[in-house]
Formats: sequence, C-alpha cells, structure tokens
Amino acid sequence: MKKIVLGALAGACIPTLALAQTSVQLYGIADAGLMWQRGSSPKLISGGEDGSRFGIKGQEDLGRGMKAVFNLEARVELDTGRQQPTLINENQGYYLTRGMEALPPNLLAAVRSALQPRGGPAVNPENALFDRTSMVGLITPLGAILLGRMYTPGYEVFAAADTFEVGTGGTWGSVTGGTAGFQALGADIRSQRALQYRIALPSGLGGSVMIAGRGSGYYGLYNKFWGAAITYKARGWDVGVGHNHGYDPSGAPSLRTTTAGGSYAWNDWKFFAGWHDQRNRHSTLLPTYIAGWDAQIAPQLAALGPATAAALRAVFVNNISINSQQDAVSYQLGAQYRIGANRILASVARQNDRTPSDSDATLFALGYNYFLSKRTDIYAVASFIKNDNEAQYSPATAGAPGGFTKTPGEDGRAFQLGVRHRF
Repeated sequence: MKKIVLGALAGACIPTLALAQTSVQLYGIADAGLMWQRGSSPKLISGGEDGSRFGIKGQEDLGRGMKAVFNLEARVELDTGRQQPTLINENQGYYLTRGMEALPPNLLAAVRSALQPRGGPAVNPENALFDRTSMVGLITPLGAILLGRMYTPGYEVFAAADTFEVGTGGTWGSVTGGTAGFQALGADIRSQRALQYRIALPSGLGGSVMIAGRGSGYYGLYNKFWGAAITYKARGWDVGVGHNHGYDPSGAPSLRTTTAGGSYAWNDWKFFAGWHDQRNRHSTLLPTYIAGWDAQIAPQLAALGPATAAALRAVFVNNISINSQQDAVSYQLGAQYRIGANRILASVARQNDRTPSDSDATLFALGYNYFLSKRTDIYAVASFIKNDNEAQYSPATAGAPGGFTKTPGEDGRAFQLGVRHRF
C-alpha cells in the first residue's frame, strides 16, 4: 500500500513544514468470484474472501507522542458497482413467521415477503457512503480516543478467532447470524455514533472500551450501547475476551454478546478457537415490524371488522415478538497450514440454539489460498452446513449473508472460487 505525502502539495496558504508530517493513504480491496450454492446456478459475487472496499486514512504527527488520525472506508460491490449487497440466494426465509399459520395464506405470503424478502438488501440498509468505517481521533501516549462508526470490541475478538478471517462460506459468522437471517444479528459488527478508547502496551496486553448513545449500534436503532475487550498479542498469540451490550429504543436490554478466543501461530501452523454467546430478548427491529403491520397491513383488514383485524394483529405481534428473540452459544475450532507462500484452511463451527425451536447448525469448511503475490491471491472454499429443525443457514461470504436453504432443516452447501487484490 503506497502513501501519498501531502507535503509535496503544499500551497502558499499552508505551511510546508506542517504538511511534511502529514500523510494520507488511499487503499482498498477488490474481491470477486463465483459461488455455487445447493440448488442454484453459479452466481457472480463481490467480496467472497474480503468485502470489496475503497478507503482513505491518514495521520498527522502533533509532537509529544500525539497524532491525529482519521479513516473513511466505503463498501463497493464489484458485481453491481453499488454499496448495498443482497442475500446470496433468493430462497424464502420462514423463521420469523413461525406460528403465523392462522393468517390467511395470501396475507402470510405478503408478511413473509416483507420480513424476509427473497434476495433482498442484506447489508447497509441506510445506503451510507462510508458504512464500513468513518472515524476521527487522537493517539496519545496514554492510549487512543476515537469517534465515529467503528468495529465493536466484541466483534474484533470474534474476527480474530475466525479461521476463515470472517470471509467466504467458511466464516464462523455463517451460523451465528440467527436463522432469521441478517434481521437477527449474531453480533454488533459496528456501532455508529460511538466513542472508543483503545490502548496497546509493549507487553502485548491491550484493551478497548466503547460507549454510544441514542441512534447507535449497527442499525442505528439502539437507545444506548457499550462494549469492552481485553486482548493479548505477542509470542504467537492473538487472543481476547470481548463483550457487547445494546439497548432497544425503549431502553430494554437488546443484543448481548460475549466472545472469547483467538489464534496461536507455531511454525507453519496457525490454530484458532472461539466461543460466542448471544442473547436478545428485545430486538431493536421489533417496533419496526409492528409499525409496518399497523401502517401497511391493518388498513387492508378494516373490511373484516375490528374483532377479526385485532385477532390477526395479535397473531402477528405475539409470534414476531418470540421469533425475533435469540438465545444461542457457538463454538469454532480450526487451523491454517502454510505451504510456502500458500495456505490450507479447515474449520468446524457449531451453533447451539437454546430457544424452544432448537434450530442448531454445524458448519464444516475447507479452503485453499494460492498467492500470486503479497497482494493478490486466488481462493477456493467448500463449505457444508447441517441444519436441524427450523434452521435455514446457507454459507455466506465476507460481503453478504448467504440467504436461506430452500426448506427448514435442509443442508446448506456451497463452493466458492475467486480472486482478491489488495492495494
């Protein structure tokens, strides 16, 4: 990655001396390939191994051990040129509408389409320009203070423990996102409107604390959010423990996650292990679901009479309140083995669903990276998910969730072949 030093561009109104200590770096990842999922034709995808992106980051040396820093990073979908990826397949998800069979068939189909649209938008619902990262901060001798939209402490530990580095169909996240799809986040990946403190000691110990108020969290729907992590990165170890805790618009506890794990590098081997607990009794999206019914469905039911309309609403509200909850624990073990410049990856992950539906899932994955250079590689990954009961997990990518299997309990299978270039 090359730096553009702004000192060479100094104008008459800006001191050259100050600019000589300032640098801005343009960087990015271009990643695209083909993905085969069970029962579907090959599909051209963006962000198989790493989400495709374009970023700008920089720093200014302020002296006395202090630096000003910033980072703006935008999502780029190479298959469409847009910034809002869709689910990988167009299968219908059924989990959020469990128990709603009392609704008239046409109405039930409409509700399913609205809640879990086939092939609908999956990430960046706000269509934000810099949804991946938008941050400014100060680095001091006592740690860094950062403000903006950033990765959460808990998710950073989750990513460090993932054998497939949160990419391809082998990523641990393929089975932790909730079988309701991306509407049921398994972890707050980022939080907007956040204030973060980070520190890294020479011994390898480090930590971070993040707090945020109204309008925070991944969807920007939290009343408040906080997270913290303790890490150790030295002597081949990259391990940590992290916790995230969000609160819904009314202030009730929403998604809470605790993650522990990481990796250990030894000769040509790198071993990974992770544990992830997720609970959510009050989904931040629940008020949106109910408001959608009242605004779009209720007017169409007026002709049925108040009693019938109220009964159908009760069916919807009671079941969506239950179906949007989460209670699960997940485990992941894996390893990477280097063969020269290349590597083999293998992992197994288990999502143990503790809700009454008992919709467990087990992921097996095998991958290979062939590095053409330090910045360009070709990857191939095969993944298999054994779904139980009402689970519909389908292998995902780094850039988008995998969508759903055609029917609940059906196994999810995928093969990916792609190329990644980092610049």
